[in-house]
Amino acid sequence: MAGSRFGSFKSDKGDSAAAAAAPPQRKDPYEVLGVARTATDQEIKSAFRRMALKYHPDKNADDPVASDKFQEVTFSYSILSDPHKRRQYDTSGFEAIETDSQELELDLSSLNTVNTMFAAIFSKLGVPIKTTVSATVLEEALNGSIVVSQLQLGNPVRKKVEKQTAHFYSVDITEQEAKKGLVCRVHSTEKSKFKLLYFELEENGGLSLALQEDSVKASKVSSAGMYFLGFPVYRFEQNNSAPAAKDPDSAFFKRLDSFQPCDINELKPGTHFFAVYGDNFFKSATYTIEIVCAESFPTEKEKLQSVEAKILTKRAELSKFETEYREVLAKFTEMTSKYTQEMQTVCLVLML
Repeated sequence: MAGSRFGSFKSDKGDSAAAAAAPPQRKDPYEVLGVARTATDQEIKSAFRRMALKYHPDKNADDPVASDKFQEVTFSYSILSDPHKRRQYDTSGFEAIETDSQELELDLSSLNTVNTMFAAIFSKLGVPIKTTVSATVLEEALNGSIVVSQLQLGNPVRKKVEKQTAHFYSVDITEQEAKKGLVCRVHSTEKSKFKLLYFELEENGGLSLALQEDSVKASKVSSAGMYFLGFPVYRFEQNNSAPAAKDPDSAFFKRLDSFQPCDINELKPGTHFFAVYGDNFFKSATYTIEIVCAESFPTEKEKLQSVEAKILTKRAELSKFETEYREVLAKFTEMTSKYTQEMQTVCLVLML
């Protein structure tokens, strides 16, 4: 988040030049989000969503303090939500993090037409533009002021959702269906951008966002899915690839670090809530949503577990190999340097 301002400060007139050159003061991300250093991923996500909703520009127009706080919260979450960056921060603080590569998630509903157009152009050029769910949609869900459509297992529904709005669905599952597992999948033959959302029911009857999956374009469709199979289901989280050019060795060894388990891997019997959020820049998103019981896919479930186990084993092997590689590389570098010094010494002796 280069160029973002995370705090304000006053300075005397004589110190104005030095103050202008000083880097922005950063706060401990754990302190910003109000979580402990041992906080789970779910606790961090919940804290971020609560604070992002509180300080979101939609609700705090023309309030610079809230704007700074929103950016501070988003910056902190960008560190703690990434396992690799979180380890870096826990070990060495901000110095170990490539802050220039941090990305701010955009709420397109809060942008004017010109800024939205620029974002769309950059996206077309291949620049990754991260978006977030509109604060208005999240607040309406939390207040219970939304329309929820009933969805039947195995019956796909095709609809069109307007940009930066959401269609909400509920599905009832039995104890037997919960044990067998469920899969919620959404696809768009028009390659529309959308987000698949899962909400949890709050005590006040409102809904709070618990899971989010962005659509991914592949072949002739864009799609997203959530898998509640009773065992950990992993996915590759999107990480910024900028540091790879600076340290290709580290990029190789950390390649599988983004393989992380989903926060929720099973559903209880009862009513559950999903939503499809239109994430196109200017137009509506056409989609088909379907929720199916995994009872019909025992072979696929076994294969998934097998593949995940192999990836986790390879990740552990890579971690061990990295330690060995670093030790040998350090020794090689030391010996190469010594060899060069000895060569220079020999040359000098022969010249005498």
